Amino acid sequence: MAFVALGGSTAAKKQAPKKAGRVALLLLLPGIAYLGLFFLTPLFSLILTSLKTPSASGDIGRYDYAVEFGNYLFAVEQYMPQILRSFMFALIATVVALAISYPLAYFIAVKARNKPLLKGLLLTLVIAPFFISMLLRTFAWKQIFSNDSWIVNTLKSFGIFGTDSYIIGTDFAVIFGLVYNFIPFMTLPIFSNLDRLDLRLLEASGDLYANPITTFRKITFPLSLPGVISGTLLTFIPISGDYVVASRDFLGGPDTAMIGNVVEANFLRIQDYPTASALSVLLMAAIVILVSAYVRRSGTDDLL
Repeated sequence: MAFVALGGSTAAKKQAPKKAGRVALLLLLPGIAYLGLFFLTPLFSLILTSLKTPSASGDIGRYDYAVEFGNYLFAVEQYMPQILRSFMFALIATVVALAISYPLAYFIAVKARNKPLLKGLLLTLVIAPFFISMLLRTFAWKQIFSNDSWIVNTLKSFGIFGTDSYIIGTDFAVIFGLVYNFIPFMTLPIFSNLDRLDLRLLEASGDLYANPITTFRKITFPLSLPGVISGTLLTFIPISGDYVVASRDFLGGPDTAMIGNVVEANFLRIQDYPTASALSVLLMAAIVILVSAYVRRSGTDDLL
């Protein structure tokens, strides 16, 4: 009887992992179905569209399925300035956002740690822009930087601007708008990381006669690096594909178009769907390559 009981117990132990695996699979099925329906299916459709050729009928906006890789070469040759400008704007805006966000996050997380009222107020101010549509915020800056605004008139009155100078439609306006809209995406991950920083480490560093710069370089920044990496990724990736800020309807102009504006124009106005799709695929591929290299270079492969 004891042998039978032992055999039954062993069989039950073998079946337990299988049952747990089936339960885990059932729990994962909704997520897998969601990703397949709303991510893989559109991506597959986008790739197929990027390989289409113009319809034999010659009608505008009509294309036939084919395997035309020349669409990618045409997209690169035709829109290389916009592609380079997109990544240049994204890089500059990310660096500026980091320079602004890190001191802000450090002050909230470390200096205001024992002042809950001040800490809560500052966090609220960081998150507050999320309560207003990005379109409305960007349009508000368009009004502030308009040619008849008090800022432009003041700069002209002091002789800093010429009579024909302007802000809207310049690289400065676009980069400013990008930094403004995406600063919370940089600040919050850094704050979250610094908020868990053990302040006793900083005190120990001071007890060992390290100056504040050495303490920051040796302790604070290395421990906050995961937050910096997360913040830069959350900022750089959406900025690269942004099309709102650089649009002529907002802060951009003819010479500030980014790849997102080109994709929008080809999809909605020109109706050149293969070129727009090819640009979208190239943008995704470039971001994946750049982000992978950046993460590996920074020594945080676990973020991948």
